[in-house]
Amino acid sequence: MDRAEALKLLHDSRCEIDKLDEEIIKLIKLRTSLAVKIARAKMVLDLDIEDKEREEYIQHKIRELAREQEIDNNSLTQIIKILTDLSKQEQQKILRR
Repeated sequence: MDRAEALKLLHDSRCEIDKLDEEIIKLIKLRTSLAVKIARAKMVLDLDIEDKEREEYIQHKIRELAREQEIDNNSLTQIIKILTDLSKQEQQKILRR
């Protein structure tokens, strides 16, 4: 690979990352909107925001996906924790708890 090819590869890869970041943000917005629906259901069902059983299921699923996709488990767990915390924050806005 020469310098011109390396520069093109760098540029093209960064453009692809930018597109993926936009998709990830759209998916986070969709996930957050589902948290609002979950909060409304929990309000009717008089359930707490925290669901330890669900969180354990998510952690188990994340470990499996990390292994299958060959992604560092700790890093993926941190990302999912951030998403879970965001969902809880959205639910708290609805439930005001």
